[in-house]
Amino acid sequence: MSTQAKKGFGSTIKEYLTTVDHKKIAILYLIMGGLFFAMGGLEAMFIRIQLAVPENDFMSAGLYNQVLTMHGTTMIFLAAMPLLFAFMNAVVPLQIGARDVAFPFLNALGFWLFFFGGIFLNLSWILGGAPDAGWTSYASLSLASAGHGIDFYALGLQISGAGTLIAGINFLVTIVNMRAPGMTYMRMPLFTWTTFVASALIVFAFPPLTIGLFLLIFDRMFGTGFFIVSQGGNTIIWEHLFWIFGHPEVYILILPAFGIFSEIIPTFSRKRLFGYSAMVFATVLIGFLGFMVWAHHMFTVGLGPTANAIFAVATMAIAVPTGVKVFNWLLTVWGGSVEFTTPMLYALAFIPSFVMGGVTGVMQASAPADYQFHDSYFIVAHFHYVIVGGVVFALLAGLHFYWPLMFGKMLSDKLGKIAFVLFFTGFHLTFLVQHFLGLWGMPRRVFTYLPGQGYDLFNLISTIGAFTMAAAVILTVINVIMTFAKAPRVGRDAWGDGRTLEWSLPQPVPFYNFAQTPLVRGLDAFWLEKTKGDGKILPAESLGEIHMPNNSFIPFIQSLGLFVAAFGALYFADGKDWAIDAVKDLPVQPWAPFVLGLGLAITAGGMIARSLKDDHGYHISKEELIEYERGVK
Repeated sequence: MSTQAKKGFGSTIKEYLTTVDHKKIAILYLIMGGLFFAMGGLEAMFIRIQLAVPENDFMSAGLYNQVLTMHGTTMIFLAAMPLLFAFMNAVVPLQIGARDVAFPFLNALGFWLFFFGGIFLNLSWILGGAPDAGWTSYASLSLASAGHGIDFYALGLQISGAGTLIAGINFLVTIVNMRAPGMTYMRMPLFTWTTFVASALIVFAFPPLTIGLFLLIFDRMFGTGFFIVSQGGNTIIWEHLFWIFGHPEVYILILPAFGIFSEIIPTFSRKRLFGYSAMVFATVLIGFLGFMVWAHHMFTVGLGPTANAIFAVATMAIAVPTGVKVFNWLLTVWGGSVEFTTPMLYALAFIPSFVMGGVTGVMQASAPADYQFHDSYFIVAHFHYVIVGGVVFALLAGLHFYWPLMFGKMLSDKLGKIAFVLFFTGFHLTFLVQHFLGLWGMPRRVFTYLPGQGYDLFNLISTIGAFTMAAAVILTVINVIMTFAKAPRVGRDAWGDGRTLEWSLPQPVPFYNFAQTPLVRGLDAFWLEKTKGDGKILPAESLGEIHMPNNSFIPFIQSLGLFVAAFGALYFADGKDWAIDAVKDLPVQPWAPFVLGLGLAITAGGMIARSLKDDHGYHISKEELIEYERGVK
């Protein structure tokens, strides 16, 4: 039986390399997502330094393109999504009364695929140059890009994307099959609902990206012509494949963010969430409409008035369920006994910030207006008001809100509030003025601009705002370090007003989560028991033996194999006559086929070992459970 006894450094590392426990995988996602968030933030700072003054030579044009591309790619794929997965892993199984996710082994595999894909992508910096065709990697630019930067992009995202797809399937099955008795769909907490819909979006949105990346790899490395017009291909097909993934991706990110705020706002308003049913249906409707709006990114490519009109109407329609959510949050706060904690401040600041991003989105739903806004800094401002004003605010709110659940300690509220003021101020300083820069004609993705065009002052203000946001993030990191160093431990229901099942558990949360599967008697199950009963969750079963999965090193090995194989694939096409010109001129690497084969053999070996190993996990006896429960209470 596992224990919570303190372990040495080596055994702790081994534990995390082999763990299949959703709570530990949440911490792994939090650490790596945080590191990639810091890298993406550093890239953003380089961009803002370069644009602070006209004709700046801080970076060359080529390096700027690489930094710009890696900033967008890192923040979307390697920071925002993994950090949301951290909270999903930490919270969702506890919210639905489960002992783990449906497939613990696959949960670990999903993390390690993301980890190695992200590392592979960032190794491009030291192995000949990063991708430089923008985070959307439009085919004409990416096919013409010399060197291996785009190959790192395609292969790295393919590996990490497989991890994301696995995670989406896992959460979908977990929520459908592993809810505690009594937890009907209309009793599920909103964070579980938004995770459910986002996971469904992942399952349907990531395959088009996977297909697009495969076609891009074939075009660059193996001489095919899917996107090459002179060979009968179609460049616009890449845009369709990318945005059929890319717009649902926005909702994959923002829906869990909505879920986090839908947990925080009722908790600190001491009220049930207003219009729960409407919130659920709005979430599902956003997920459905999210697949019907992708071509609004393509109003300028010439799809014709019929297609433009259809996608314009769909884009306007998706604002309706989002508006329903906003009014429900406001009405939850209205008349509540509001406590202005750090998570609540982020939640309240999110509402006007996100609405501003939504309003500029509806402006772009009009194709004629979009012709003017397109490829200007107005788009940059809109996108960041949605992603930073929505997703990043939610990540920072969730960090403070769920920290006691994940680590048994409370982050400093004082430092949190100072960081909030800095981040909120810096965010609006950075991006509000970019709307005006765009309307005045400043194009995005340019590495410099001439003086005397009216862009100087607002670009400087934007850069000052970015440094203010960076200061807030640094202060949050200091808060985390100080909390680990000296903050006292907290018990169950750390905020005192927890409404859902996760807050009913002792700290630290036992590795098996629930000794007895809970019985759910209504919405906000823990709050219901606190107000109607003695605060204890009723069990749905008698105390008995629990089955648990064994840790496994195989997910790490399988992912490592794909990481090794990607290097072989990367250098396999060098110098070949059938490779595209951008790759053909590179020196031949004779070892590449062997590395490709070795990597695939490692992954296949892991799969075979997993298939042949007769691993039935282990059981915790009733006596051990009683003893352990006594120790954690």
